[in-house]
Amino acid sequence: MTLKAKMTVDKEYKIGKIDDRIYGSFIEHLGRAVYEGIYEPDHPTADAQGFRQDVIELVKELKVPLVRYPGGNFLSGYNWEDGVGPVADRPRRLDLAWRTTETNQIGTNEFMDWAKKINAEVNMAVNLGTRGIDAARNLVEYCNHTSGSYWSDLRISHGYKDPHNIKTWCLGNEMDGPWQIGHKTATEYGRLAAETAKAMKWVDSSIELVACGSSNRHMPTFAEWEATVLDHTYDHVDYISLHTYYGNRDNDLGNYLAQSLDMDQFIYSVISTADYIKAKKRSKKTINLSFDEWNVWFHSNEADKKIEPWSIAPPQLEDIYTFEDALLVGSMLISMLKRADRVKIACLAQLVNVIAPIMTEKGGEAWKQSIFYPYMHASVFGRGEAIHAVVSSPKYDSKDFTDVPYLDTVVVHDEESEALTIFAVNRHQSESLLLECDFRSYEGYQVVEHIVLENADVKATNQVKRDNVVPHSNGTAKADQGALTAELSKLSWNVIRLAK
Repeated sequence: MTLKAKMTVDKEYKIGKIDDRIYGSFIEHLGRAVYEGIYEPDHPTADAQGFRQDVIELVKELKVPLVRYPGGNFLSGYNWEDGVGPVADRPRRLDLAWRTTETNQIGTNEFMDWAKKINAEVNMAVNLGTRGIDAARNLVEYCNHTSGSYWSDLRISHGYKDPHNIKTWCLGNEMDGPWQIGHKTATEYGRLAAETAKAMKWVDSSIELVACGSSNRHMPTFAEWEATVLDHTYDHVDYISLHTYYGNRDNDLGNYLAQSLDMDQFIYSVISTADYIKAKKRSKKTINLSFDEWNVWFHSNEADKKIEPWSIAPPQLEDIYTFEDALLVGSMLISMLKRADRVKIACLAQLVNVIAPIMTEKGGEAWKQSIFYPYMHASVFGRGEAIHAVVSSPKYDSKDFTDVPYLDTVVVHDEESEALTIFAVNRHQSESLLLECDFRSYEGYQVVEHIVLENADVKATNQVKRDNVVPHSNGTAKADQGALTAELSKLSWNVIRLAK
């Protein structure tokens, strides 16, 4: 018997405008993300500044609008002043977060140059682990003040006459985590973040600030942390952050593909907590969410235990992603789009080499991992307004989840280009799913393309010069007078594109 799923899409069922920054990413001074990732001056494709142009071209394919920098755990021991001025004068430092040596060849100005090359904004982070108000306000002055002050004139002396005008700033990183340099209680962090936020906005009132939420939903302090931090910072910040990573450690595929339900619950819980503080403060302001670390991360855990301490840019966190990982990444993107009314910023962690969609060989090629494709499809085709789809799908139970729908989906409508896109994952391991969709309120729309990412081997991976996991455009979606039918292959990521 063919499994069927039904959905109704109506232009009145709007979730909210999708902020382009939901397709952001992340570069940390960690492993080979910076050195041998984006920066390799001896590489055949390196430009005059030493940036790999083959990597730049792949990042441009992803249309990454925003990149978080410079960390991550690295941030909490970082002195930003080490990374500006003449490169020859920059100190080498021990990075206690990842037990490596940081050369500081790349710093704030170089990274801003790289971001311009990929057409992205920077989500700059300030160190609230070993440092605080003074270093943070000075960095804002250095980056954003025009001229006529010590730090802005120092930037000019470093060859950057025009300010960088960085809009989005993170107030530290994962300060709830005992692994963090300068780990703090919620009250300690909340007070410091509030005072730092005030000073930073006094330097530049146009910036937006992200307060640290919990490192993941399973932290013992989760929810209480968010409530306490927002109690202190509510009037001074614009976003609260969320971080989560998943992995198929038990090799239980049904349970693994249901992990995005945990992500859903995480998002709903943080929204609830933020709105509780809004009510408590009788505020008219709404705090939105920045999911500024999310991905699959577990493949490299054992290899990372063997890294030689204090080496320079060792291969750390280099997960090689499988086809099943790409399916979960697709569902994680769907989770965030389903709450695009509140999730305004998100950063896939990370972008190159370190738990990344793009991998590089030193002196060699750059290539696309399996997770590159759902991320690219969402970023390229998922701009516009998120539309709530009313879905009826068969379901299953797994070890940790009940009533998991086989069909995971969200719809995006771009009014400007008159494009309608359905993103859909079929979680069923052995059966295709016949999708029947009623979209009568979108008159005159026809299927342009049905992209499918599928593979008979759920453990299939891509390697340099060996692309085993790649999408095709041979999907079966058809539309006629407001009714769409499509066969969604077992275990598949689908992008159904419609236009007038």
